[in-house]
Amino acid sequence: MSAFIGAIGFIIIIVGAVLILALKKGEKKPGKVVLMVGVGLFIIGLAIPTGNSDIASSEAEEEEADQEVVEEDNNPPEENTEAEQVEEEPQETEESNEPDPVEETNTEDDVPTEHTSALNSAENYSDMMHMSKAGIFDQLTSEYGDQFPDDAAQYAIDNIEADWNDNALKSAENYSETMHMSKAGIYDQLTSEHGEKFTDEEAQYAADNIEADWNENALESAKSYQESMDMSLEAIRDQLSSDYGEKFTQEEADYAVENLN
Repeated sequence: MSAFIGAIGFIIIIVGAVLILALKKGEKKPGKVVLMVGVGLFIIGLAIPTGNSDIASSEAEEEEADQEVVEEDNNPPEENTEAEQVEEEPQETEESNEPDPVEETNTEDDVPTEHTSALNSAENYSDMMHMSKAGIFDQLTSEYGDQFPDDAAQYAIDNIEADWNDNALKSAENYSETMHMSKAGIYDQLTSEHGEKFTDEEAQYAADNIEADWNENALESAKSYQESMDMSLEAIRDQLSSDYGEKFTQEEADYAVENLN
Protein backbone atom coordinates (compact mmCIF):
# COMPACT_ATOMS: atom_id res chain seq x y z
CA MET A 1 0.00 0.00 0.00
CA SER A 2 2.77 2.47 0.91
CA ALA A 3 4.57 1.71 -2.37
CA PHE A 4 1.42 2.46 -4.31
CA ILE A 5 0.93 5.83 -2.56
CA GLY A 6 4.59 6.68 -3.11
CA ALA A 7 4.29 5.89 -6.82
CA ILE A 8 1.22 8.11 -7.21
CA GLY A 9 3.02 10.89 -5.37
CA PHE A 10 6.00 10.57 -7.66
CA ILE A 11 3.80 10.74 -10.77
CA ILE A 12 2.00 13.80 -9.43
CA ILE A 13 5.35 15.49 -8.77
CA ILE A 14 6.33 14.92 -12.40
CA VAL A 15 2.93 16.21 -13.61
CA GLY A 16 3.25 19.32 -11.45
CA ALA A 17 6.69 20.04 -12.74
CA VAL A 18 5.51 19.69 -16.34
CA LEU A 19 2.57 22.01 -15.72
CA ILE A 20 4.79 24.65 -14.22
CA LEU A 21 7.09 24.51 -17.17
CA ALA A 22 4.24 24.43 -19.72
CA LEU A 23 2.09 27.21 -18.31
CA LYS A 24 2.87 30.81 -18.72
CA LYS A 25 4.40 32.80 -16.02
CA GLY A 26 1.13 34.27 -14.82
CA GLU A 27 -0.58 30.91 -14.77
CA LYS A 28 1.82 28.95 -12.55
CA LYS A 29 -0.42 28.47 -9.57
CA PRO A 30 -2.21 25.24 -10.66
CA GLY A 31 1.13 23.66 -11.43
CA LYS A 32 2.51 24.52 -8.04
CA VAL A 33 -0.51 23.09 -6.34
CA VAL A 34 -0.21 19.88 -8.26
CA LEU A 35 3.51 19.72 -7.50
CA MET A 36 2.94 20.21 -3.76
CA VAL A 37 0.26 17.51 -3.69
CA GLY A 38 2.61 15.11 -5.45
CA VAL A 39 5.44 15.82 -3.03
CA GLY A 40 3.13 15.28 -0.07
CA LEU A 41 1.85 11.98 -1.37
CA PHE A 42 5.40 10.86 -2.13
CA ILE A 43 6.52 11.70 1.42
CA ILE A 44 3.50 9.92 2.87
CA GLY A 45 4.31 6.85 0.75
CA LEU A 46 7.85 6.80 2.06
CA ALA A 47 6.75 7.32 5.66
CA ILE A 48 4.25 4.40 5.76
CA PRO A 49 6.07 1.12 6.60
CA THR A 50 5.44 -1.79 4.34
CA GLY A 51 3.25 -4.64 5.72
CA ASN A 52 5.37 -7.26 4.00
CA SER A 53 8.50 -6.20 5.82
CA ASP A 54 6.69 -6.44 9.18
CA ILE A 55 5.39 -9.88 8.32
CA ALA A 56 8.80 -11.03 7.11
CA SER A 57 10.41 -9.66 10.25
CA SER A 58 7.84 -11.42 12.46
CA GLU A 59 8.33 -14.69 10.59
CA ALA A 60 12.09 -14.39 10.90
CA GLU A 61 11.80 -13.81 14.65
CA GLU A 62 9.53 -16.87 15.01
CA GLU A 63 11.94 -19.01 13.01
CA GLU A 64 14.85 -17.91 15.18
CA ALA A 65 12.84 -18.72 18.32
CA ASP A 66 11.96 -22.19 16.97
CA GLN A 67 15.61 -22.86 16.13
CA GLU A 68 16.64 -21.89 19.64
CA VAL A 69 14.06 -24.29 21.14
CA VAL A 70 15.25 -27.13 18.87
CA GLU A 71 18.87 -26.43 19.75
CA GLU A 72 18.05 -26.47 23.47
CA ASP A 73 16.24 -29.82 23.10
CA ASN A 74 19.04 -31.42 21.09
CA ASN A 75 21.87 -29.97 23.15
CA PRO A 76 20.97 -30.02 26.87
CA PRO A 77 23.16 -27.88 29.08
CA GLU A 78 26.47 -29.50 29.91
CA GLU A 79 26.15 -28.48 33.55
CA ASN A 80 23.01 -30.61 34.04
CA THR A 81 24.61 -33.62 32.34
CA GLU A 82 27.66 -33.39 34.57
CA ALA A 83 25.44 -33.01 37.63
CA GLU A 84 23.50 -36.16 36.72
CA GLN A 85 26.71 -38.11 36.24
CA VAL A 86 27.97 -36.95 39.61
CA GLU A 87 24.71 -38.07 41.22
CA GLU A 88 24.72 -41.46 39.49
CA GLU A 89 28.31 -42.40 40.36
CA PRO A 90 27.78 -42.44 44.17
CA GLN A 91 24.71 -44.63 43.66
CA GLU A 92 26.78 -47.17 41.74
CA THR A 93 29.41 -47.11 44.48
CA GLU A 94 26.81 -47.63 47.20
CA GLU A 95 25.27 -50.56 45.34
CA SER A 96 28.68 -52.20 44.93
CA ASN A 97 29.28 -51.90 48.68
CA GLU A 98 25.99 -53.52 49.63
CA PRO A 99 26.46 -57.14 50.83
CA ASP A 100 25.10 -59.91 48.68
CA PRO A 101 21.97 -61.27 50.42
CA VAL A 102 22.64 -64.68 48.96
CA GLU A 103 26.16 -64.84 50.45
CA GLU A 104 24.86 -63.85 53.89
CA THR A 105 22.27 -66.56 53.87
CA ASN A 106 23.01 -69.00 56.66
CA THR A 107 23.19 -72.52 55.27
CA GLU A 108 21.97 -73.93 58.62
CA ASP A 109 18.56 -72.43 57.83
CA ASP A 110 18.31 -74.83 54.88
CA VAL A 111 18.73 -77.95 57.06
CA PRO A 112 15.40 -79.68 57.73
CA THR A 113 14.32 -79.79 61.36
CA GLU A 114 14.26 -83.58 61.29
CA HIS A 115 17.93 -83.67 60.28
CA THR A 116 18.83 -81.39 63.16
CA SER A 117 16.85 -83.55 65.58
CA ALA A 118 18.65 -86.65 64.36
CA LEU A 119 22.01 -84.95 64.91
CA ASN A 120 21.04 -83.94 68.46
CA SER A 121 19.92 -87.49 69.22
CA ALA A 122 23.15 -88.94 67.80
CA GLU A 123 25.21 -86.62 70.01
CA ASN A 124 23.29 -87.81 73.07
CA TYR A 125 23.95 -91.47 72.21
CA SER A 126 27.64 -90.71 71.76
CA ASP A 127 28.06 -88.60 74.88
CA MET A 128 25.91 -90.63 77.28
CA MET A 129 26.10 -94.21 75.98
CA HIS A 130 29.43 -94.05 74.14
CA MET A 131 28.01 -95.85 71.11
CA SER A 132 29.81 -96.50 67.82
CA LYS A 133 29.06 -94.73 64.55
CA ALA A 134 27.32 -97.77 63.07
CA GLY A 135 25.47 -98.43 66.33
CA ILE A 136 24.14 -94.87 66.41
CA PHE A 137 22.97 -95.06 62.78
CA ASP A 138 21.09 -98.30 63.50
CA GLN A 139 19.53 -96.79 66.61
CA LEU A 140 18.41 -93.69 64.76
CA THR A 141 16.76 -95.63 61.92
CA SER A 142 15.42 -98.64 63.86
CA GLU A 143 11.65 -99.09 64.02
CA TYR A 144 12.22 -99.97 67.67
CA GLY A 145 14.44 -96.93 68.14
CA ASP A 146 14.18 -93.34 66.93
CA GLN A 147 12.64 -94.16 63.52
CA PHE A 148 14.40 -91.36 61.65
CA PRO A 149 14.60 -91.68 57.84
CA ASP A 150 17.93 -92.80 56.42
CA ASP A 151 18.83 -89.37 55.02
CA ALA A 152 18.32 -87.70 58.42
CA ALA A 153 20.38 -90.40 60.17
CA GLN A 154 23.15 -90.12 57.56
CA TYR A 155 23.20 -86.33 58.02
CA ALA A 156 23.68 -86.90 61.75
CA ILE A 157 26.54 -89.37 61.20
CA ASP A 158 28.25 -87.06 58.70
CA ASN A 159 28.08 -84.05 61.03
CA ILE A 160 28.56 -85.50 64.50
CA GLU A 161 31.83 -84.73 66.24
CA ALA A 162 32.91 -87.75 68.26
CA ASP A 163 36.05 -89.60 69.28
CA TRP A 164 35.13 -93.16 68.32
CA ASN A 165 38.28 -94.62 69.87
CA ASP A 166 37.37 -92.99 73.16
CA ASN A 167 33.80 -94.25 72.87
CA ALA A 168 35.11 -97.78 72.35
CA LEU A 169 37.39 -97.45 75.39
CA LYS A 170 34.56 -96.20 77.61
CA SER A 171 32.30 -99.02 76.44
CA ALA A 172 35.06 -101.54 77.21
CA GLU A 173 35.49 -100.09 80.70
CA ASN A 174 31.76 -100.37 81.30
CA TYR A 175 31.74 -104.07 80.27
CA SER A 176 34.72 -104.71 82.53
CA GLU A 177 33.26 -102.93 85.58
CA THR A 178 29.66 -104.09 85.38
CA MET A 179 29.88 -107.52 83.71
CA HIS A 180 33.48 -108.50 84.62
CA MET A 181 34.22 -109.64 81.07
CA SER A 182 37.61 -110.80 79.77
CA LYS A 183 39.73 -108.75 77.37
CA ALA A 184 38.95 -111.10 74.46
CA GLY A 185 35.26 -111.14 75.40
CA ILE A 186 35.13 -107.34 75.45
CA TYR A 187 36.88 -107.12 72.07
CA ASP A 188 34.34 -109.49 70.52
CA GLN A 189 31.44 -107.56 72.06
CA LEU A 190 32.76 -104.26 70.73
CA THR A 191 33.11 -105.53 67.14
CA SER A 192 30.09 -107.85 66.97
CA GLU A 193 27.27 -107.10 64.50
CA HIS A 194 24.94 -108.00 67.33
CA GLY A 195 26.91 -105.91 69.81
CA GLU A 196 28.50 -102.48 69.67
CA LYS A 197 29.64 -102.49 65.99
CA PHE A 198 32.89 -100.64 66.53
CA THR A 199 35.58 -101.11 63.90
CA ASP A 200 38.43 -103.56 64.57
CA GLU A 201 40.84 -100.65 64.99
CA GLU A 202 38.60 -98.92 67.53
CA ALA A 203 38.08 -102.13 69.50
CA GLN A 204 41.80 -102.86 69.50
CA TYR A 205 42.48 -99.35 70.76
CA ALA A 206 40.11 -100.03 73.65
CA ALA A 207 41.68 -103.40 74.45
CA ASP A 208 45.17 -101.91 74.40
CA ASN A 209 44.32 -98.96 76.63
CA ILE A 210 41.85 -100.32 79.16
CA GLU A 211 43.06 -100.68 82.72
CA ALA A 212 41.50 -103.74 84.29
CA ASP A 213 42.36 -106.59 86.65
CA TRP A 214 41.53 -109.58 84.47
CA ASN A 215 42.18 -112.08 87.27
CA GLU A 216 39.66 -110.24 89.43
CA ASN A 217 37.16 -110.18 86.56
CA ALA A 218 37.58 -113.95 86.14
CA LEU A 219 37.01 -114.47 89.86
CA GLU A 220 33.83 -112.36 89.87
CA SER A 221 32.52 -114.29 86.87
CA ALA A 222 33.32 -117.60 88.62
CA LYS A 223 31.41 -116.50 91.73
CA SER A 224 28.39 -115.64 89.57
CA TYR A 225 28.41 -119.09 87.95
CA GLN A 226 28.83 -120.78 91.32
CA GLU A 227 26.00 -118.87 93.03
CA SER A 228 23.43 -118.82 90.22
CA MET A 229 24.03 -122.14 88.46
CA ASP A 230 25.57 -124.42 91.16
CA MET A 231 28.34 -125.45 88.74
CA SER A 232 31.36 -127.56 89.73
CA LEU A 233 34.80 -126.02 89.92
CA GLU A 234 35.95 -127.81 86.75
CA ALA A 235 32.82 -126.71 84.87
CA ILE A 236 33.41 -123.16 85.98
CA ARG A 237 37.05 -123.39 84.88
CA ASP A 238 36.00 -124.61 81.42
CA GLN A 239 33.30 -121.94 81.07
CA LEU A 240 35.72 -119.18 81.93
CA SER A 241 38.40 -120.28 79.43
CA SER A 242 36.18 -121.59 76.61
CA ASP A 243 36.08 -119.84 73.23
CA TYR A 244 32.31 -120.25 73.43
CA GLY A 245 32.22 -118.91 76.95
CA GLU A 246 34.01 -116.08 78.72
CA LYS A 247 37.35 -116.31 76.84
CA PHE A 248 39.58 -115.68 79.83
CA THR A 249 43.10 -117.01 79.57
CA GLN A 250 43.85 -120.34 81.22
CA GLU A 251 45.87 -118.58 83.90
CA GLU A 252 43.00 -116.21 84.68
CA ALA A 253 40.53 -119.09 84.87
CA ASP A 254 42.85 -121.04 87.18
CA TYR A 255 43.21 -118.00 89.44
CA ALA A 256 39.46 -117.66 89.68
CA VAL A 257 38.82 -121.33 90.58
CA GLU A 258 41.64 -121.38 93.12
CA ASN A 259 40.25 -118.35 94.91
CA LEU A 260 36.64 -119.42 95.15
CA ASN A 261 35.45 -120.02 98.72
